[in-house]
Amino acid sequence: MAKGMPETGEKAPGFLLMNSKEKKVQLKDFKGKWLVLYFYPKDNTPGCTTEALDFTALKDKFKKAGAVVVGVSPDSCTRHRNFIDKKGLTVELLSDPEHQALERYGVWQLKKNYGREYFGVVRSTFLIDPEGVVVKVWPKVRVKGHAETVLDVLLKATK
Repeated sequence: MAKGMPETGEKAPGFLLMNSKEKKVQLKDFKGKWLVLYFYPKDNTPGCTTEALDFTALKDKFKKAGAVVVGVSPDSCTRHRNFIDKKGLTVELLSDPEHQALERYGVWQLKKNYGREYFGVVRSTFLIDPEGVVVKVWPKVRVKGHAETVLDVLLKATK
């Protein structure tokens, strides 16, 4: 199933996914820019909504620092469009129903909840530099304050 997460200093695994407008997006599209790649379980759930809204609120600051913020979940392109419209999101969301990127980044893992075991997305974020190298990994993210933490690390890395 899922292999381990890429570590700091490793090349970020490539991907080819569809965005909410059903256009293909791949890792190499971001060459020359910093990339905040965050993985989350499901659109329109409390934690995922808060995370997407927090990244949206800071999007201009990320952009000023030369970074693009992209979220990935197993949800369909249609669900992403509805989520973006409903919540007024401005970050790009990619659809990974086949778990291609989720597994390559090691975030599709066995989870336990109330004694039940199932596979799902472990909320995680990767900061990738303009050359496609992983600079920082946040596994098992807690949403509160996370977007600000990522921005702080990005600002220090770009000085």
